[in-house]
Amino acid sequence: MSHRTHRRRFGTAGAVLASAALVVSLAACSGQASAETDGSASGTVTIGAHTNGAGTETTLKVATVEKVRDELPASVKSKGTLVIGVGALPAGFPPLAFTGDDQKTLTGSEPDLGRLVAAVLGLKPEIKNATWDNLFVGIDTGATDVGFSNITDTEQRKEKYDFASYRKDELAFTVLKKSTWQFEDDYRTLAGKTVAVSSGTNQEKILLEWKTKLAAEGKTLDIKYYPDANSTWLALNSGKIDASFGPNPTAAYQNTQSASSANPTRTAGTYSGAGASLQGLIAATVKKGSGLDKPIADAINHLIETGQYAKWLKAYNLSNEGLPTSEVNPPGLPLDNQ
Repeated sequence: MSHRTHRRRFGTAGAVLASAALVVSLAACSGQASAETDGSASGTVTIGAHTNGAGTETTLKVATVEKVRDELPASVKSKGTLVIGVGALPAGFPPLAFTGDDQKTLTGSEPDLGRLVAAVLGLKPEIKNATWDNLFVGIDTGATDVGFSNITDTEQRKEKYDFASYRKDELAFTVLKKSTWQFEDDYRTLAGKTVAVSSGTNQEKILLEWKTKLAAEGKTLDIKYYPDANSTWLALNSGKIDASFGPNPTAAYQNTQSASSANPTRTAGTYSGAGASLQGLIAATVKKGSGLDKPIADAINHLIETGQYAKWLKAYNLSNEGLPTSEVNPPGLPLDNQ
């Protein structure tokens, strides 16, 4: 992945706002939800199901690719399932991952891509919904084969995980539409602001770095944490925070959902999930040395070649975040976060 001098003005990474009405209907608050075995017919994957308008329902025929399936570790191939981890508890983050309007299906772009990859590999998908932290615990222990959960490729995470990239990663600042504040591609524009971010995410790491820089200049940046997207939205509405910092797809979704409300929101700027000089990437995440990174990357590349990847992106209004190819362990967010 080449370095760059200008950041692109679109993309995503992490988890943040969702409409209050939808969030209230989302599922569960336990640390780990039971596995959901996908009931799709063999070779058929329906993306965008039960999304309540967050995605366009599209049914795709996906054939098993034997040469890619043969790359799987024997243990995964023999068990016949691909356990897909998603960190969408407690409230989810539309349109990426959330409990659907049937009150049981984990839907959204992330689990749906996992289902497509499983089909290419000739495996039955099992979706495990967990908290963000427990998603990684599942990967660490082997209870989860792969995480599809808007996970940013970072050099620090590569110490424990291998990656197969599948989407551009940029972050967005969400503010009330009436706000005049704009992020001007410069952390100094955050001076004196109060910004919400999700704990343990890449966007938190970036925001903390900026807070340190501002402190060295005698300026402040107040960072707030809320338990779920609904709480963040209420804080923004009430003026407790100036902005929220999270994934661009979720911010764009929030803007659409709130457009006719009393307090519509807008995007006040974006920033690459990998910093100023590198295009951030979202990647499927597996335990380091598991041997799953290459077959998953090859499965994604097959979906790209057949046009099914483009249909998946379009279904979730993410076409501007597409990649020409999936790479195994491409350059990620630098350790120094510069």
